[in-house]
Amino acid sequence: MQSVINKDQVLVITNEIMGHGDVELGAILIRSFVHTLSEAKLLPGTIIFYNTGAKLVVKGSTVLEDLKLIQNKGVKILACGTCLGHFNLKEQIAIGKISNMYDISDTMLKAAKVINL
Repeated sequence: MQSVINKDQVLVITNEIMGHGDVELGAILIRSFVHTLSEAKLLPGTIIFYNTGAKLVVKGSTVLEDLKLIQNKGVKILACGTCLGHFNLKEQIAIGKISNMYDISDTMLKAAKVINL
């Protein structure tokens, strides 16, 4: 199945879990969401990871394989360098590009639609 990339759409992932409340459930939900996204017909042009969401793009991440599929379909993946540095994970990045707040804010402001997860 060929995916369509909507370059005017940006997905922002700010947490390593999905939702609030039960952490274990949140971890299951984020894995399920990213996996489902990897099979979606319509994908955002860019996915931005910041705060603890940046932990999803490093070695050992439970969603890494699905993120690779998404990136291989043409989705740009940006990870907050300040966030990775804060968690001492800059050297562990396994997918995407280390970015800064200038690129992140520019990408979000130019987007027709920003979806915050």
